[in-house]
Amino acid sequence: MADIKNSALELVGGTPIVNITRYAKNAGADKATILAKMEYFNPAGSVKDRIALAMVEEAEKSGKLKAGATIIEPTSGNTGIGIAAVAAAKGYRTILTLPDTMSVERRNLLKAYGAEIVLTEGAKGMKGAIAKAEE
Repeated sequence: MADIKNSALELVGGTPIVNITRYAKNAGADKATILAKMEYFNPAGSVKDRIALAMVEEAEKSGKLKAGATIIEPTSGNTGIGIAAVAAAKGYRTILTLPDTMSVERRNLLKAYGAEIVLTEGAKGMKGAIAKAEE
């Protein structure tokens, strides 16, 4: 019978490991064994899916995050994508602050997960995004 999951969150972690020793041999390192952890197999495509799920579940467990709450987080990368994906799967509203220098593709991906985007001045970098999230 098929291994059917009830949520994409059940797919976070447990990513496969692939032996890529052949590449070492091609480079002249005949005695090396190289293993690659395929983190892009996580639902949102990054190792950051793991930390995003852990952060949200810890906030739930500690009572800091309750049903109907909103997650507000500054981000510039894959952690924000992971948080948006986890929040979407768990039904939380998400507001992410990020510098306006972040790519349109990244912004669109965050929006696809249902996150609301608040852009901050790019010249202020992550400090600007953090300050906005703390307002």
